[in-house]
Amino acid sequence: MSDMTLTKVLRDNGLAERTTVHGFRSAFRDWAAEQTNAPHSVMELALSHTVGAAVERAYARSDLLEKRRLLMEQWGRFATSTPAMVVHLHR
Repeated sequence: MSDMTLTKVLRDNGLAERTTVHGFRSAFRDWAAEQTNAPHSVMELALSHTVGAAVERAYARSDLLEKRRLLMEQWGRFATSTPAMVVHLHR
């Protein structure tokens, strides 16, 4: 999903004045670093960030999909089990 698609969801739900798409990404990254044992590369790839220098990337053949999937399952459980900390985007 593009940044503009997600921004529209925020606008349509009256949240754009106090929330940003980047804020959601930042919240995920902070949570992952503080609450999981996921390797740095898994957290960064989950955000579609480029990991490592050019030489390191040349040898990194895996997309770490299974590890990213497990991390996102943990995030999903966290985000849906703590209503006081989650802003629901639907009405």
